Amino acid sequence: MNLPDINIALSLFATTGLNEMDEVKLMNRCETKYVFSSEKISGILSLLVAKYRVLEIDKVRSFRYHTTYLDTTDLLFYMQQVRGKLDRFKIRYRLYESTRKSFLEIKKKTNKNRTIKWRIETSSNTNSSDESANSFIKEYSPCRLTDLQPALINGFSRITLVGKEFRERITIDYDLSFTSPEGKNLAFPFLAIAEIKREKNNSYSPFGIIMRQIGIHPNNFSKYCIGSVLVRDMPRQNLLKRNILQIKKIENEYIKSTGS
Repeated sequence: MNLPDINIALSLFATTGLNEMDEVKLMNRCETKYVFSSEKISGILSLLVAKYRVLEIDKVRSFRYHTTYLDTTDLLFYMQQVRGKLDRFKIRYRLYESTRKSFLEIKKKTNKNRTIKWRIETSSNTNSSDESANSFIKEYSPCRLTDLQPALINGFSRITLVGKEFRERITIDYDLSFTSPEGKNLAFPFLAIAEIKREKNNSYSPFGIIMRQIGIHPNNFSKYCIGSVLVRDMPRQNLLKRNILQIKKIENEYIKSTGS
């Protein structure tokens, strides 16, 4: 990953601010993910300048995020994900380091393959006596806060693009790290994860077209599940073998390309 190249590519974009982002919150949406080598980010960005604006806050265009995923002791959410169950949930605390704001977020993947997201601003901790957090979790998920505990910590940098002429957001995450509750930490500087967030799966997406043209195709990928398998001894790891092999392939390509 070459950060100067990414920054140069980002400097070519028109910008958007947090107020304009409210118009494309897309809290009920379809999502499409792509997994690829981080050394391709700058080249991909250079192909998107005409169609997208980049989120900028205080002259910064790439932001650090810190996420703590919660799960039950029997790993309900992890098992739902690896088994491909629809009407599944994900619950997390997310700290937006650029604004120092923290949110408790719930994501639900419906049986129509749509993602619905709810969130409330809160402190970035898992205090089971937090009544607002407990009420929020009870309202939108099958759990209570007291049922949950930290299951994985994830850090990454994110670039957010917004379509100039259509309701679509693109996020590109890189410089990922995963930490287990026991403290085992692994960094993945070679890995990038991009996601299209839009109202309909079949709607026009310049990003999707460009990714297809350069040979990068959609891929199911859960940061929570994959990160957990990489830093913890998890059940049903064989169900994620394809993703793990893909990560290893990307790492080998990155090493060959960059000499790192």
